[in-house]
Amino acid sequence: MKKILIIIGHPNPESLNHALAHRYAEAARAAGHSVEVLSLTTLQFDPILRMGYAAAQELEPDLQAAQTSILKADHLVVVFPSWWGSTPALLKGFIDRTFLPGFAFKYKKDSVWWDRLLSGRTGHLVVTMDTPWFYNWLVYGNANIRAMKAATFQFCGIKRVKVTTFDSVRSSNEARRTAWLEQMAQMGTKGL
Repeated sequence: MKKILIIIGHPNPESLNHALAHRYAEAARAAGHSVEVLSLTTLQFDPILRMGYAAAQELEPDLQAAQTSILKADHLVVVFPSWWGSTPALLKGFIDRTFLPGFAFKYKKDSVWWDRLLSGRTGHLVVTMDTPWFYNWLVYGNANIRAMKAATFQFCGIKRVKVTTFDSVRSSNEARRTAWLEQMAQMGTKGL
């Protein structure tokens, strides 16, 4: 059984993203997995990395707790919408403030290389978008997914990153959304 941390990057608790994440969590728990859900909208933190990496910025208690949760998990699931071909500002701010040097990665002295401090974990990105998946791939080059998968997760050592997209959300009907929820339940049961 896995220790799963689900991070919800949508700021609206009534969103489809929250429903998808909670359906995954319910099924994963029922299958015996240990599950923690971290809804970013409930956290109290400044999402702006004020000085970049030029100076340390004290972590708020919610971010300290989030880092502890990340370290305890062996599988990270991030559920977020694609906005403007990227992630919502809330999720981007969380990544900027939490996946820090010394926690998620560490540059090697006098080298262009780095240590991946979150190695040993797997990941799953669940992305909703109004755009059809093929348009996101063809026109935008899946920039939103590549940024999270390669430039964040894999950079920090999180391997075997699965990606699930639910596209054309705006034009979807109730039957399609119900099928998505069932798909999330199946993935949660398997701990994918």
